[in-house]
Amino acid sequence: MLGHPLVFYFQLASLLGSALVAGKLFHTGLHHRYQFFFLYFIFRVFNGIWPILLDFRSQLYLKFWVITSPMTWAFYFVVVLELYRLVLEKHKGLYTLGRWAMYFGMTVSVGLSVLTLFLRIKPAQRSKVLSYFFPIDRGVTLCLVIFLLLMLFLISRYPVRLSHNVILHSTLYTVFFLSSALGVILSGVFGLQNYGNVNLATTIVSCACVYCWLFFLSPKGEEVKVNLPHLGPEHEERLLQQLDSLNETLLKVARK
Repeated sequence: MLGHPLVFYFQLASLLGSALVAGKLFHTGLHHRYQFFFLYFIFRVFNGIWPILLDFRSQLYLKFWVITSPMTWAFYFVVVLELYRLVLEKHKGLYTLGRWAMYFGMTVSVGLSVLTLFLRIKPAQRSKVLSYFFPIDRGVTLCLVIFLLLMLFLISRYPVRLSHNVILHSTLYTVFFLSSALGVILSGVFGLQNYGNVNLATTIVSCACVYCWLFFLSPKGEEVKVNLPHLGPEHEERLLQQLDSLNETLLKVARK
C-alpha cells in the first residue's frame, strides 16, 4: 500500500512507462546523447518496483528509501548537469561557470539545510532518520530547482537555437522535477500524515511526464532546430552578441 489507493495504479503505469522510455532511448540510439538520462530511467525501473510491493509505513520501506534516496539525488544532479550542458553546448564558457556555480550552490544549499537540524527544537517527523534525510533532500531539491528555472529563463531570454528534443526535455524535466520538489517540501512541512495525497499528486505528474518523453522524444527531434520566438531579428542578434561576448570572456578567464 502507498497511502492512497490510486497511487498503486499510477506507480505501475509509471514503472511500465519508464521501462519503455529506457528501451526507446536505447533502440533509437538517443542514449548516446542523453547518457545520464538513460541511466536514470534504468534506475527508475529498479527503483519503482519496491515501492509498489511494500507498505510505506513499514520499516522495510524506510530502509529501502534511505538506501535509494542518495542514489536518486545523484541522478537528479547529473541529469540536470547533462541538460545544462546540452543547452549550452555551443557556449562552453557559460557551461563551465554554471557547472561550478551548481557545485557551490549544492554545497551551500545542503549545508544550510543540515544546519536547520541543529536549530530545530522538535523534528516534524517521528522517525529520527527522516528528520535527517528530509533537510538534505530539500537542500538538493531547492538547488536543482533554482538551476532548472535559470536554465528555462536562459532559453526564453536568449534566442539560442536548440533541437526540438532538448527544448522538450528541458520543459518536461522541469515540470517533472518541480512536482517532486513540491512533494518533498510538503512532506517535510506536514509530515507523513498527508503523505498519501501528496504522493498521489506527484505520481500523476511524474507518470504524465514519462509518457510525454515516450511519445515525443525521437531521433527526428534532434534534427529539427528551433528557438523560442523573441521580439525581432535585430533584438535577437543583439542578445546573441551579448551571449557570445560573455562566453568568450569566460573562456579567456578559464584559459589564464
